[in-house]
Amino acid sequence: MAFSVSKVVLLAFSASIFIYSAIAHDFSIVGYSPEHLNAMDKLNELFESWMSKHGKSYRCVEEKLHRFGIFMDNLKHIDTRNKQVSSYWLGLNEFADLSHEEFKNKYLGLKSEILTRRDRSTNNFMYRGATDLPKSMDWRKKGAVTQVKNQGSCGSCWAFSTVAAVEGMNQIVTGNLTSLSEQELVDCDRSFNSGCNGGLMDYAFEFIVSNGGLHREEDYPYLMEEGTCEEKKEEMEVVTIGGYEDVPENDEASLLKALAHQPLSVAIEASGRDFQLYNGGVFDGPCGTELDHGVAAVGYGTSKGSDYIIVKNSWGPKWGERGYIRMKRNTGKPEGHCGINKLASYPIKTK
Repeated sequence: MAFSVSKVVLLAFSASIFIYSAIAHDFSIVGYSPEHLNAMDKLNELFESWMSKHGKSYRCVEEKLHRFGIFMDNLKHIDTRNKQVSSYWLGLNEFADLSHEEFKNKYLGLKSEILTRRDRSTNNFMYRGATDLPKSMDWRKKGAVTQVKNQGSCGSCWAFSTVAAVEGMNQIVTGNLTSLSEQELVDCDRSFNSGCNGGLMDYAFEFIVSNGGLHREEDYPYLMEEGTCEEKKEEMEVVTIGGYEDVPENDEASLLKALAHQPLSVAIEASGRDFQLYNGGVFDGPCGTELDHGVAAVGYGTSKGSDYIIVKNSWGPKWGERGYIRMKRNTGKPEGHCGINKLASYPIKTK
């Protein structure tokens, strides 16, 4: 049922409203203005406008008031951080009504700890001798990246990371950009991976090899939840790979060598609050190296003297830069920003 939070009820929150002075920032980017921060009725309007933009509705008045309180707290964080940093900015995206703990529990899903069950080998790293790399690369412009997808609240980031890398390599080799099925991995890849409860890209590559390929998305669409594994049908097209390789760990030079030749599956720590509310720019915000999210690296470049890696996420096109984030590189840390150099891999496919 649709309803408006009344001005009278909202006054109950007045003690927790934060009054700010106007700040010099492009408010059109982040979605709020100084007047929103200084008046209860304007804040109410902002929340209602945000709900409409993101198609939000709540079960009851109590739930709406609860979400409004979280929204206000996130707005405080956004405004504070946007005053402090200049390389990137935060905004009122669709996660603005989620507490940070809720966000972490719903939208991550990498199980890097299962990697301890096997040894990562980089002896066969095919790009070791690569030289004369281009100064920048964007596989989106070369037609090797499908549209930004949305994993929903299923912890299947590992499947989206895997599929993005396979889609890219398949296009590079065949010339055809084919959107592939994450759902097939979620439903069927159960040797080590755990569907919506997390997984790892290396094991997903192994599954695709042993399974004889991966179905197209249109033949095996995504459900945002675990389903029943469907058997392959002869009339349905599949995309195959011949294997995969790991990029040497904590070696950004090797990461760029591989990325100059194809999109990669990479892992990062994405559990920071700034990551949740990221809206644009070259991200060099606070994060550690405890890997918890699988994404795809699809290019690299430099902006205003700041080097970055282009990362395709799986939280839909409303998050970040139309579903992407530019992550700082050349940080001087072997593991890279948010651990992006620690656990990269890619599929192999020959003509």
